[in-house]
Amino acid sequence: MKQLLDRDTWIEIFQSIRKNKLRTFLTMIGVFIGIYIYIGLSGAAKGLDNGFEKEFESVARNSMFVWAQTTSMPYSGFKTGRQIQLKLRDVEVLKKQNPEIMALAPRNVRGIFGADPGLITRGLKSGNYSVFGDFPDFTKIATKRIYDGGRFINDDDIEQERKVCVIGERTQKELFDEDEEPIGGYIVIDGVSFQVVGVHKFAGGGPFDNDSDIFIPFTTYRKLYNTGDDVSWFTIAAYDDADVVKVEENIKATLRRIHRVDPKDERAIGSFNLGEAFNRIFGFSRGLTFLSLIVGVATILAGVIGIGNILLISVKERTKELGVRRAMGATPSEVRNQIIIESLVLTMLAGIIGIILGAATLKMIDSLTQGGDFPYTNPTVPIPLVVGSLLLMIVLGILIGLIPAQRAVSIRPIDALREE
Repeated sequence: MKQLLDRDTWIEIFQSIRKNKLRTFLTMIGVFIGIYIYIGLSGAAKGLDNGFEKEFESVARNSMFVWAQTTSMPYSGFKTGRQIQLKLRDVEVLKKQNPEIMALAPRNVRGIFGADPGLITRGLKSGNYSVFGDFPDFTKIATKRIYDGGRFINDDDIEQERKVCVIGERTQKELFDEDEEPIGGYIVIDGVSFQVVGVHKFAGGGPFDNDSDIFIPFTTYRKLYNTGDDVSWFTIAAYDDADVVKVEENIKATLRRIHRVDPKDERAIGSFNLGEAFNRIFGFSRGLTFLSLIVGVATILAGVIGIGNILLISVKERTKELGVRRAMGATPSEVRNQIIIESLVLTMLAGIIGIILGAATLKMIDSLTQGGDFPYTNPTVPIPLVVGSLLLMIVLGILIGLIPAQRAVSIRPIDALREE
Protein backbone atom coordinates (compact mmCIF):
# COMPACT_ATOMS: atom_id res chain seq x y z
CA MET A 1 0.00 0.00 0.00
CA LYS A 2 2.89 2.36 0.83
CA GLN A 3 4.41 1.84 -2.62
CA LEU A 4 0.99 2.37 -4.24
CA LEU A 5 0.83 5.86 -2.68
CA ASP A 6 4.45 6.70 -3.50
CA ARG A 7 4.77 9.56 -6.01
CA ASP A 8 7.91 8.12 -7.60
CA THR A 9 6.07 4.89 -8.40
CA TRP A 10 3.47 6.71 -10.46
CA ILE A 11 6.05 8.91 -12.18
CA GLU A 12 7.91 5.77 -13.25
CA ILE A 13 4.71 4.12 -14.50
CA PHE A 14 3.67 7.09 -16.65
CA GLN A 15 7.20 7.50 -17.98
CA SER A 16 7.08 3.87 -19.10
CA ILE A 17 3.68 4.46 -20.77
CA ARG A 18 4.87 7.62 -22.56
CA LYS A 19 8.01 5.87 -23.75
CA ASN A 20 5.94 3.28 -25.66
CA LYS A 21 2.69 5.12 -26.44
CA LEU A 22 1.67 3.14 -29.54
CA ARG A 23 2.52 -0.21 -28.02
CA THR A 24 0.66 0.66 -24.82
CA PHE A 25 -2.40 1.85 -26.78
CA LEU A 26 -2.53 -1.29 -28.91
CA THR A 27 -2.15 -3.43 -25.81
CA MET A 28 -5.07 -1.73 -24.04
CA ILE A 29 -7.42 -2.15 -27.02
CA GLY A 30 -8.13 -5.79 -26.17
CA VAL A 31 -9.33 -5.00 -22.65
CA PHE A 32 -11.23 -1.93 -23.88
CA ILE A 33 -13.10 -3.89 -26.57
CA GLY A 34 -13.93 -6.68 -24.12
CA ILE A 35 -15.56 -4.44 -21.53
CA TYR A 36 -17.20 -2.35 -24.26
CA ILE A 37 -18.82 -5.45 -25.78
CA TYR A 38 -19.91 -6.65 -22.35
CA ILE A 39 -21.50 -3.32 -21.42
CA GLY A 40 -23.11 -2.92 -24.85
CA LEU A 41 -24.67 -6.38 -25.11
CA SER A 42 -25.75 -6.50 -21.45
CA GLY A 43 -27.34 -3.07 -21.77
CA ALA A 44 -29.07 -4.07 -25.00
CA ALA A 45 -30.54 -7.14 -23.29
CA LYS A 46 -31.74 -5.03 -20.37
CA GLY A 47 -33.30 -2.50 -22.76
CA LEU A 48 -35.22 -5.31 -24.43
CA ASP A 49 -36.43 -6.54 -21.02
CA ASN A 50 -37.51 -3.06 -19.99
CA GLY A 51 -39.22 -2.41 -23.31
CA PHE A 52 -41.43 -5.49 -23.20
CA GLU A 53 -42.20 -5.01 -19.51
CA LYS A 54 -43.35 -1.46 -20.23
CA GLU A 55 -45.28 -2.50 -23.35
CA PHE A 56 -47.25 -5.13 -21.42
CA GLU A 57 -46.99 -3.73 -17.90
CA SER A 58 -50.76 -3.89 -17.46
CA VAL A 59 -51.09 -7.53 -18.55
CA ALA A 60 -50.52 -10.58 -16.34
CA ARG A 61 -47.26 -12.29 -17.29
CA ASN A 62 -48.85 -15.77 -17.49
CA SER A 63 -51.84 -14.75 -19.60
CA MET A 64 -53.33 -16.18 -22.77
CA PHE A 65 -56.29 -15.75 -25.12
CA VAL A 66 -58.45 -18.67 -26.30
CA TRP A 67 -61.14 -18.61 -28.97
CA ALA A 68 -63.20 -21.04 -31.07
CA GLN A 69 -62.65 -21.84 -34.74
CA THR A 70 -63.90 -24.55 -37.12
CA THR A 71 -63.12 -28.24 -36.84
CA SER A 72 -60.69 -29.89 -39.23
CA MET A 73 -61.70 -33.50 -38.43
CA PRO A 74 -65.03 -35.34 -38.24
CA TYR A 75 -65.91 -36.53 -34.75
CA SER A 76 -68.82 -38.15 -32.88
CA GLY A 77 -71.16 -37.86 -35.86
CA PHE A 78 -70.22 -34.24 -36.67
CA LYS A 79 -68.73 -33.33 -40.03
CA THR A 80 -65.53 -31.44 -40.74
CA GLY A 81 -65.86 -27.65 -40.82
CA ARG A 82 -68.26 -27.31 -37.86
CA GLN A 83 -68.09 -23.89 -36.23
CA ILE A 84 -67.43 -24.14 -32.50
CA GLN A 85 -69.10 -21.59 -30.22
CA LEU A 86 -67.72 -20.89 -26.75
CA LYS A 87 -70.37 -20.55 -24.04
CA LEU A 88 -70.57 -18.84 -20.67
CA ARG A 89 -71.11 -22.20 -18.97
CA ASP A 90 -67.64 -23.29 -20.16
CA VAL A 91 -66.12 -21.05 -17.48
CA GLU A 92 -66.96 -23.21 -14.47
CA VAL A 93 -65.82 -26.40 -16.22
CA LEU A 94 -62.51 -24.80 -17.19
CA LYS A 95 -61.86 -23.55 -13.66
CA LYS A 96 -62.79 -26.89 -12.09
CA GLN A 97 -60.65 -29.00 -14.40
CA ASN A 98 -57.71 -26.58 -14.53
CA PRO A 99 -56.78 -25.44 -10.99
CA GLU A 100 -53.73 -23.59 -12.39
CA ILE A 101 -56.10 -20.87 -13.66
CA MET A 102 -55.78 -17.74 -11.52
CA ALA A 103 -58.41 -15.67 -13.36
CA LEU A 104 -60.69 -16.23 -16.34
CA ALA A 105 -62.71 -13.51 -18.09
CA PRO A 106 -65.23 -14.27 -20.86
CA ARG A 107 -65.35 -11.41 -23.39
CA ASN A 108 -67.62 -10.31 -26.21
CA VAL A 109 -66.98 -7.53 -28.70
CA ARG A 110 -68.34 -5.61 -31.64
CA GLY A 111 -65.86 -3.88 -33.91
CA ILE A 112 -63.29 -6.64 -34.52
CA PHE A 113 -63.36 -10.19 -35.93
CA GLY A 114 -65.54 -8.98 -38.78
CA ALA A 115 -68.36 -7.66 -36.58
CA ASP A 116 -69.55 -4.11 -37.23
CA PRO A 117 -68.45 -1.61 -34.57
CA GLY A 118 -70.99 0.01 -32.33
CA LEU A 119 -72.51 3.30 -33.43
CA ILE A 120 -71.92 5.73 -30.58
CA THR A 121 -73.64 9.10 -30.48
CA ARG A 122 -73.77 12.04 -28.12
CA GLY A 123 -75.86 14.94 -29.24
CA LEU A 124 -74.65 15.91 -32.70
CA LYS A 125 -71.37 14.01 -32.32
CA SER A 126 -71.03 10.38 -33.35
CA GLY A 127 -68.48 7.72 -34.18
CA ASN A 128 -67.88 4.01 -34.58
CA TYR A 129 -66.00 2.32 -31.75
CA SER A 130 -65.33 -1.19 -30.51
CA VAL A 131 -67.74 -2.17 -27.73
CA PHE A 132 -66.66 -4.88 -25.27
CA GLY A 133 -68.87 -6.90 -22.94
CA ASP A 134 -66.76 -7.66 -19.86
CA PHE A 135 -66.70 -9.02 -16.33
CA PRO A 136 -64.82 -7.32 -13.43
CA ASP A 137 -62.38 -10.27 -13.39
CA PHE A 138 -60.90 -8.93 -16.60
CA THR A 139 -58.97 -6.35 -14.56
CA LYS A 140 -57.22 -9.17 -12.67
CA ILE A 141 -55.61 -10.13 -15.97
CA ALA A 142 -55.26 -6.79 -17.73
CA THR A 143 -55.21 -3.80 -15.40
CA LYS A 144 -57.22 -0.84 -16.62
CA ARG A 145 -55.87 2.54 -15.61
CA ILE A 146 -58.95 4.59 -14.86
CA TYR A 147 -58.70 8.36 -14.55
CA ASP A 148 -59.48 9.90 -11.15
CA GLY A 149 -63.15 9.94 -10.27
CA GLY A 150 -64.06 6.94 -12.39
CA ARG A 151 -64.18 3.16 -12.07
CA PHE A 152 -64.38 -0.02 -14.11
CA ILE A 153 -67.29 -2.48 -14.39
CA ASN A 154 -68.17 -4.03 -11.00
CA ASP A 155 -70.22 -7.02 -9.77
CA ASP A 156 -73.35 -4.94 -9.17
CA ASP A 157 -73.25 -3.79 -12.79
CA ILE A 158 -73.21 -7.44 -13.87
CA GLU A 159 -75.97 -8.61 -11.54
CA GLN A 160 -78.30 -5.67 -12.22
CA GLU A 161 -77.49 -5.48 -15.95
CA ARG A 162 -76.79 -1.78 -15.57
CA LYS A 163 -76.48 0.48 -18.60
CA VAL A 164 -73.09 1.88 -17.63
CA CYS A 165 -69.90 2.12 -19.63
CA VAL A 166 -66.20 2.90 -19.43
CA ILE A 167 -64.95 4.87 -22.43
CA GLY A 168 -61.48 5.36 -23.87
CA GLU A 169 -59.54 8.61 -23.68
CA ARG A 170 -59.83 9.11 -27.45
CA THR A 171 -63.59 8.51 -27.28
CA GLN A 172 -63.81 11.19 -24.61
CA LYS A 173 -61.93 13.70 -26.79
CA GLU A 174 -64.14 12.99 -29.80
CA LEU A 175 -67.55 12.97 -28.06
CA PHE A 176 -67.07 15.42 -25.17
CA ASP A 177 -65.98 19.04 -25.15
CA GLU A 178 -62.54 19.78 -23.77
CA ASP A 179 -63.80 21.39 -20.54
CA GLU A 180 -66.67 18.91 -20.08
CA GLU A 181 -66.67 16.28 -17.32
CA PRO A 182 -67.46 12.86 -18.90
CA ILE A 183 -68.10 10.99 -15.61
CA GLY A 184 -71.84 10.93 -15.03
CA GLY A 185 -72.56 11.97 -18.59
CA TYR A 186 -74.43 9.84 -21.12
CA ILE A 187 -73.66 8.38 -24.52
CA VAL A 188 -75.93 6.34 -26.81
CA ILE A 189 -74.66 2.93 -27.89
CA ASP A 190 -76.63 1.53 -30.82
CA GLY A 191 -79.76 3.33 -29.73
CA VAL A 192 -79.49 2.67 -25.97
CA SER A 193 -78.42 5.33 -23.47
CA PHE A 194 -75.46 4.47 -21.20
CA GLN A 195 -74.01 6.43 -18.30
CA VAL A 196 -70.25 6.94 -18.32
CA VAL A 197 -68.71 5.71 -15.05
CA GLY A 198 -65.05 5.80 -16.04
CA VAL A 199 -62.46 6.85 -18.62
CA HIS A 200 -59.57 4.49 -19.19
CA LYS A 201 -56.08 5.42 -20.23
CA PHE A 202 -54.88 3.13 -23.00
CA ALA A 203 -52.22 0.74 -21.72
CA GLY A 204 -52.47 -2.30 -23.99
CA GLY A 205 -54.62 -4.88 -22.25
CA GLY A 206 -54.21 -7.40 -25.04
CA PRO A 207 -53.84 -7.79 -28.79
CA PHE A 208 -57.38 -6.49 -29.50
CA ASP A 209 -57.47 -3.32 -27.38
CA ASN A 210 -57.49 0.29 -28.53
CA ASP A 211 -57.48 3.76 -26.98
CA SER A 212 -61.12 4.31 -28.03
CA ASP A 213 -62.58 1.06 -26.65
CA ILE A 214 -65.85 1.15 -24.75
CA PHE A 215 -66.51 -1.41 -21.99
CA ILE A 216 -70.00 -2.35 -20.78
CA PRO A 217 -71.17 -5.14 -18.44
CA PHE A 218 -71.22 -8.58 -20.10
CA THR A 219 -74.84 -9.14 -19.09
CA THR A 220 -75.89 -5.79 -20.54
CA TYR A 221 -73.99 -6.54 -23.74
CA ARG A 222 -75.84 -9.82 -24.34
CA LYS A 223 -79.20 -8.07 -23.93
CA LEU A 224 -78.16 -5.21 -26.19
CA TYR A 225 -76.92 -7.47 -28.98
CA ASN A 226 -78.96 -10.62 -28.20
CA THR A 227 -75.88 -12.86 -27.88
CA GLY A 228 -77.29 -15.09 -25.14
CA ASP A 229 -74.53 -17.14 -23.49
CA ASP A 230 -72.18 -16.90 -26.49
CA VAL A 231 -68.61 -15.85 -25.75
CA SER A 232 -66.19 -14.43 -28.33
CA TRP A 233 -63.07 -15.50 -26.45
CA PHE A 234 -61.63 -16.17 -23.01
CA THR A 235 -58.86 -14.08 -21.50
CA ILE A 236 -57.06 -16.29 -18.97
CA ALA A 237 -54.22 -15.86 -16.49
CA ALA A 238 -52.41 -18.74 -14.82
CA TYR A 239 -50.64 -18.60 -11.46
CA ASP A 240 -47.04 -17.39 -11.55
CA ASP A 241 -45.55 -20.81 -10.79
CA ALA A 242 -47.63 -22.60 -13.44
CA ASP A 243 -46.26 -23.91 -16.73
CA VAL A 244 -48.15 -21.64 -19.14
CA VAL A 245 -47.60 -23.91 -22.13
CA LYS A 246 -49.03 -26.91 -20.25
CA VAL A 247 -51.94 -24.82 -18.95
CA GLU A 248 -52.76 -23.72 -22.50
CA GLU A 249 -52.72 -27.32 -23.72
CA ASN A 250 -54.99 -28.44 -20.86
CA ILE A 251 -57.47 -25.61 -21.45
CA LYS A 252 -57.74 -26.40 -25.15
CA ALA A 253 -58.14 -30.10 -24.37
CA THR A 254 -60.94 -29.29 -21.92
CA LEU A 255 -62.74 -27.15 -24.50
CA ARG A 256 -62.42 -29.92 -27.09
CA ARG A 257 -64.09 -32.33 -24.66
CA ILE A 258 -66.87 -29.87 -23.81
CA HIS A 259 -67.67 -29.16 -27.46
CA ARG A 260 -67.18 -32.74 -28.68
CA VAL A 261 -64.17 -32.11 -30.87
CA ASP A 262 -61.59 -34.73 -31.86
CA PRO A 263 -58.76 -34.61 -29.27
CA LYS A 264 -56.26 -34.48 -32.15
CA ASP A 265 -57.97 -31.53 -33.87
CA GLU A 266 -55.55 -28.65 -33.34
CA ARG A 267 -57.46 -26.20 -35.53
CA ALA A 268 -60.80 -26.18 -33.71
CA ILE A 269 -59.60 -24.09 -30.76
CA GLY A 270 -57.31 -21.14 -31.41
CA SER A 271 -55.07 -19.49 -28.84
CA PHE A 272 -52.32 -16.98 -28.27
CA ASN A 273 -50.09 -17.57 -25.27
CA LEU A 274 -48.69 -14.26 -24.10
CA GLY A 275 -46.93 -15.99 -21.21
CA GLU A 276 -45.01 -18.22 -23.61
CA ALA A 277 -44.09 -15.19 -25.72
CA PHE A 278 -42.84 -13.44 -22.56
CA ASN A 279 -40.74 -16.45 -21.62
CA ARG A 280 -39.19 -16.58 -25.08
CA ILE A 281 -38.37 -12.89 -25.05
CA PHE A 282 -36.83 -12.96 -21.59
CA GLY A 283 -35.07 -16.23 -22.41
CA PHE A 284 -33.51 -14.52 -25.43
CA SER A 285 -32.57 -11.58 -23.23
CA ARG A 286 -30.94 -13.86 -20.65
CA GLY A 287 -29.10 -15.64 -23.45
CA LEU A 288 -27.87 -12.31 -24.80
CA THR A 289 -26.65 -11.32 -21.33
CA PHE A 290 -24.85 -14.66 -20.94
CA LEU A 291 -23.32 -14.29 -24.41
CA SER A 292 -22.11 -10.80 -23.54
CA LEU A 293 -20.50 -12.22 -20.40
CA ILE A 294 -18.71 -15.01 -22.28
CA VAL A 295 -17.55 -12.80 -25.16
CA GLY A 296 -16.63 -9.94 -22.85
CA VAL A 297 -14.62 -12.08 -20.42
CA ALA A 298 -12.86 -13.90 -23.27
CA THR A 299 -11.92 -10.62 -24.96
CA ILE A 300 -10.83 -9.06 -21.66
CA LEU A 301 -8.72 -12.13 -20.90
CA ALA A 302 -7.08 -11.93 -24.33
CA GLY A 303 -6.40 -8.24 -23.78
CA VAL A 304 -4.96 -8.82 -20.31
CA ILE A 305 -2.67 -11.56 -21.69
CA GLY A 306 -1.52 -9.02 -24.28
CA ILE A 307 -0.72 -6.59 -21.46
CA GLY A 308 1.28 -9.33 -19.74
CA ASN A 309 3.27 -10.00 -22.92
CA ILE A 310 4.02 -6.31 -23.39
CA LEU A 311 5.20 -6.05 -19.78
CA LEU A 312 7.50 -9.03 -20.33
CA ILE A 313 9.04 -7.16 -23.24
CA SER A 314 9.21 -4.04 -21.08
CA VAL A 315 11.01 -5.95 -18.33
CA LYS A 316 13.53 -7.25 -20.85
CA GLU A 317 14.14 -3.72 -22.16
CA ARG A 318 14.55 -2.41 -18.60
CA THR A 319 16.93 -5.14 -17.44
CA LYS A 320 19.77 -2.73 -16.77
CA GLU A 321 17.47 -0.25 -15.02
CA LEU A 322 16.12 -2.99 -12.78
CA GLY A 323 19.64 -4.18 -12.03
CA VAL A 324 20.67 -0.68 -10.92
CA ARG A 325 17.63 -0.46 -8.66
CA ARG A 326 18.42 -3.82 -7.11
CA ALA A 327 22.07 -2.82 -6.63
CA MET A 328 20.96 0.38 -4.90
CA GLY A 329 18.93 -1.57 -2.37
CA ALA A 330 15.49 -2.13 -3.93
CA THR A 331 13.93 -5.26 -2.46
CA PRO A 332 12.40 -7.98 -4.65
CA SER A 333 8.93 -7.10 -3.35
CA GLU A 334 9.37 -3.45 -4.42
CA VAL A 335 10.37 -4.48 -7.93
CA ARG A 336 7.53 -7.02 -8.10
CA ASN A 337 4.95 -4.49 -6.88
CA GLN A 338 6.15 -1.92 -9.40
CA ILE A 339 5.41 -4.24 -12.33
CA ILE A 340 2.07 -5.44 -10.85
CA ILE A 341 0.89 -1.85 -10.32
CA GLU A 342 1.83 -1.01 -13.90
CA SER A 343 -0.18 -4.01 -15.14
CA LEU A 344 -3.13 -3.00 -12.96
CA VAL A 345 -3.06 0.60 -14.16
CA LEU A 346 -3.11 -0.40 -17.85
CA THR A 347 -5.93 -2.90 -17.26
CA MET A 348 -8.09 -0.53 -15.21
CA LEU A 349 -7.52 2.43 -17.52
CA ALA A 350 -8.65 0.40 -20.55
CA GLY A 351 -11.61 -0.99 -18.60
CA ILE A 352 -12.84 2.38 -17.33
CA ILE A 353 -12.65 3.87 -20.83
CA GLY A 354 -14.62 0.89 -22.13
CA ILE A 355 -17.30 1.33 -19.45
CA ILE A 356 -17.64 5.08 -20.13
CA LEU A 357 -17.89 4.65 -23.91
CA GLY A 358 -20.23 1.67 -23.50
CA ALA A 359 -22.54 3.72 -21.27
CA ALA A 360 -22.42 6.61 -23.76
CA THR A 361 -23.35 4.26 -26.60
CA LEU A 362 -26.31 2.89 -24.62
CA LYS A 363 -27.44 6.43 -23.86
CA MET A 364 -27.32 7.29 -27.55
CA ILE A 365 -29.28 4.13 -28.47
CA ASP A 366 -31.88 5.00 -25.81
CA SER A 367 -32.36 8.50 -27.24
CA LEU A 368 -32.68 7.13 -30.79
CA THR A 369 -35.33 4.57 -29.80
CA GLN A 370 -37.49 6.96 -27.77
CA GLY A 371 -40.99 7.25 -29.18
CA GLY A 372 -40.55 4.38 -31.63
CA ASP A 373 -42.81 1.38 -32.07
CA PHE A 374 -40.14 -1.13 -31.10
CA PRO A 375 -40.41 -2.07 -27.40
CA TYR A 376 -36.99 -0.90 -26.20
CA THR A 377 -36.51 1.23 -23.09
CA ASN A 378 -33.66 2.40 -20.85
CA PRO A 379 -30.81 0.05 -21.90
CA THR A 380 -28.67 0.11 -18.76
CA VAL A 381 -26.33 -2.30 -17.02
CA PRO A 382 -26.99 -2.96 -13.32
CA ILE A 383 -24.33 -1.42 -11.04
CA PRO A 384 -23.43 -4.80 -9.47
CA LEU A 385 -22.46 -6.13 -12.92
CA VAL A 386 -20.29 -3.06 -13.62
CA VAL A 387 -18.62 -3.38 -10.20
CA GLY A 388 -18.16 -7.11 -10.84
CA SER A 389 -16.47 -6.43 -14.17
CA LEU A 390 -14.12 -3.92 -12.51
CA LEU A 391 -13.22 -6.45 -9.80
CA LEU A 392 -12.60 -9.05 -12.51
CA MET A 393 -10.22 -6.68 -14.27
CA ILE A 394 -8.41 -5.97 -10.99
CA VAL A 395 -7.94 -9.68 -10.32
CA LEU A 396 -6.82 -10.42 -13.89
CA GLY A 397 -4.52 -7.38 -13.92
CA ILE A 398 -2.80 -8.55 -10.74
CA LEU A 399 -2.53 -12.18 -11.84
CA ILE A 400 -1.15 -11.39 -15.28
CA GLY A 401 1.24 -8.86 -13.76
CA LEU A 402 2.76 -11.57 -11.57
CA ILE A 403 4.42 -13.21 -14.60
CA PRO A 404 6.55 -10.24 -15.75
CA ALA A 405 6.99 -9.22 -12.10
CA GLN A 406 8.49 -12.61 -11.26
CA ARG A 407 10.70 -12.31 -14.34
CA ALA A 408 11.95 -8.93 -13.10
CA VAL A 409 12.64 -10.29 -9.60
CA SER A 410 14.59 -13.25 -11.01
CA ILE A 411 17.12 -10.94 -12.66
CA ARG A 412 20.34 -10.87 -10.60
CA PRO A 413 21.79 -7.38 -10.13
CA ILE A 414 25.26 -8.39 -11.33
CA ASP A 415 23.85 -9.89 -14.54
CA ALA A 416 21.68 -6.86 -15.18
CA LEU A 417 24.59 -4.48 -14.78
CA ARG A 418 26.57 -6.41 -17.40
CA GLU A 419 23.63 -6.14 -19.89
CA GLU A 420 24.36 -3.98 -22.88
